[in-house]
Amino acid sequence: MENLSIQDAPPHGHPQQPHSQHNQHPQHQHGPGPIPPQALGVGRPPQPQQLPAQMFTTAAQLLDLTDKKLMVALRDGRKLTGILRSWDQFANLVLQSTKERIFVPPGSAPNQPSGLYADIDRGIFLVRGENVLLLGEIDLDRDDDPPPGYELADIELVKKLSKQRKQDEKAKEKSKVKKLSTIGFEGENAGEILF
Repeated sequence: MENLSIQDAPPHGHPQQPHSQHNQHPQHQHGPGPIPPQALGVGRPPQPQQLPAQMFTTAAQLLDLTDKKLMVALRDGRKLTGILRSWDQFANLVLQSTKERIFVPPGSAPNQPSGLYADIDRGIFLVRGENVLLLGEIDLDRDDDPPPGYELADIELVKKLSKQRKQDEKAKEKSKVKKLSTIGFEGENAGEILF
């Protein structure tokens, strides 16, 4: 690295300052020599604008989604729709006019060729950020359309079928873990399921 001082001549290849600029700075006319262009910022390309560091945090990305209707999938399997009103640095969310949508896939009930769904009003809903699996903005033009392959049904019927389906899946998983444990494998949640 070179040790340069303000009295050194400008490096070769850089344009000299125009004479008119010397006249603008009369205090430099009486000094030991001209000021290098780098010191005055002449000949230096403009620096690219940089985004503030906070724009790269997850929570800051929610700024564009504020006051928009979102679908939020939680780690426990629940699906919520609501208007994002507030959030914090931990991505905790406050949703307004929230509805929880429960799905029952096709074939869960006899003579049921299509799936069923129901919406439960939840009002204002606070979601802890670590429980959010996925979120996205809802297309308002298609918001009122039922999900493809699903029909709106009575809430009590959908709750009953959903609860039965979860119990069946839990029993199936428990059986699978038991069979695997007999041959030496241990599942992730083996302790929780067996006891």
